[in-house]
Amino acid sequence: MAFDPLIELHDVNKHFGELHVLQDINLTVGKGEVVVVIGPSGSGKSTLCRAINRLEAVESGTIKLDGQPLPEEGKDLAKLRAEIGMVFQSFNLFAHKTVLQNVSLAQVKVRGRKKEQADKRSRELLDRVGLADQAPKYPAQLSGGQQQRVAIARALAMDPKALLFDEPTSALDPEMINEVLEVMQQLAREGMTMVVVTHEMGFARSAANRVVFMSDGRIIEDRTPDEFFTTPSSDRAKDFLSKILKH
Repeated sequence: MAFDPLIELHDVNKHFGELHVLQDINLTVGKGEVVVVIGPSGSGKSTLCRAINRLEAVESGTIKLDGQPLPEEGKDLAKLRAEIGMVFQSFNLFAHKTVLQNVSLAQVKVRGRKKEQADKRSRELLDRVGLADQAPKYPAQLSGGQQQRVAIARALAMDPKALLFDEPTSALDPEMINEVLEVMQQLAREGMTMVVVTHEMGFARSAANRVVFMSDGRIIEDRTPDEFFTTPSSDRAKDFLSKILKH
């Protein structure tokens, strides 16, 4: 099944000092595709994710969204960030604003919606992530899993073309992980384009169209979950899988 390209990275390189964190990265994510990025710590997964919405600038190579190169800075960059939603490891909610205000804020500020319209959309999205009744509360009154679902609702409120998830469950207690993954599974079924950096192999197996395995700043494998988990072609991937699939 072919997807029209939405996110395209071509020969992308990035250093942090001596460390070559992204090495000649070539990756295309199609519209409606779910790409899960896995690999050992320090392999460049998060940097890759952050480069796609220019939270990290790259030194060479090109990144395109919907055929257009990523803007450098200013207004166009804010617009780009609205087109590519990001959900982080930490929830980054505004502590002094209610859940509803958290989800509505950028709709008003960036998308220029009227407050009533934004609040209506926010309530729909909170309902969609199972938190309709939490709208008047403050983030501190919610569990980590609930806060992360609010963060997903907030990203969705901008009607993004794609969503990036950077280890969205790694800061959560085990019993909260599933409630977040369920929301993500639902988004995947609905055809949302997603790039997900995660350690959750069950999610990679069931929701991904492709698994991208990174090690030492390179993409080592880019295959269907079935191929990757049953017959990884590289020793690095075999080694990684043997370590994580044991427990």
